[in-house]
Amino acid sequence: MGRETRHALPLLAVLLLAGCSLARIGGDEPESGAAPAEPAFPRASGISVPEGFRAEIYARGLTQPTALAFGPEGRLYAAQNDGRIVVVRPNDRRPRTHADGFEVPLGLTWHRGSLYVSDQGTLYRDGKPIVTGLPYGLHQQDSVVAGPDERLYLGSGSTCNACVEEDARSATILSVKPDGSDLRVVATGLRNPYGLLWHEGSLYASVNGRDDLGEWNPAEMVVEVEEGADYGWPECWPDWATKSLAGECEGVTEPVAYLEPHSSADGLAFWRGALYVAEWGEYDADLHGRRVSSVDLETGRVRPFADGFRHPLALAVDRWGALLVADWETGVVYRIARVR
Repeated sequence: MGRETRHALPLLAVLLLAGCSLARIGGDEPESGAAPAEPAFPRASGISVPEGFRAEIYARGLTQPTALAFGPEGRLYAAQNDGRIVVVRPNDRRPRTHADGFEVPLGLTWHRGSLYVSDQGTLYRDGKPIVTGLPYGLHQQDSVVAGPDERLYLGSGSTCNACVEEDARSATILSVKPDGSDLRVVATGLRNPYGLLWHEGSLYASVNGRDDLGEWNPAEMVVEVEEGADYGWPECWPDWATKSLAGECEGVTEPVAYLEPHSSADGLAFWRGALYVAEWGEYDADLHGRRVSSVDLETGRVRPFADGFRHPLALAVDRWGALLVADWETGVVYRIARVR
């Protein structure tokens, strides 16, 4: 999440105190009936959005949220750095625990009624480990999403800043069947592929670059994940000044978009015709990131969209068509909606 720490490992000593070896899942009664009317949400101060949009507060009281996902019954769930998965209702001030006992859950998704959570070295299904022993170190396993082929896809970050990995599953996109079998490496050369999103049959990933090339290199990037592709890390990187690849790049697949260096490109959502990226920023500085940007997937053009956040990390789109932004530092889920 900033230099050098994208995601949670500098806080590991504290976070491990909150976790345990086996995740616990609590019951949750599904909602029924038609979708409810859109509630009124309070305006959010300090968040800048373009003309024609308004920033609101969807919920408060989260503890360093890392991922958002809507369940089959329409409720919003959030993973937290304290090892819990919580249910977040509109205008919530004290989200309720749905599951706990994880170490550092950075990804979650619902698929065919089951809740999948990616954690340090482990993928869980409904609280039970179905994939274990995955490599982690400086980074770990990140977002998890279900694909149109009924497989689960997850990012697996590198164990180091820039090195040759001993485990072929590091710095990759992995896929697995819903029961945890048939684990495969889909793509390589991805230092920390944090955000994942399927859109119109294509899988996109946000990727955090290495931290030893100066203040303004390398760029973070968004890639379209192709099976068997190599995205360059550690020998090849996206150059910010030229918006092209640099280093030893033979056979490397180019990114869709180049994002500001050290901005920590993380959660993704497709909204109103564009891909949106949460840029978490840095721990001890605010020179880079701390905003949400839009990416035109056809042209690769990147535009800042909303700022004023402390550390935006997870994105989602609610049932009324607004963009949700979970701020890791403040524990607030912001809501950006079109002014009617």
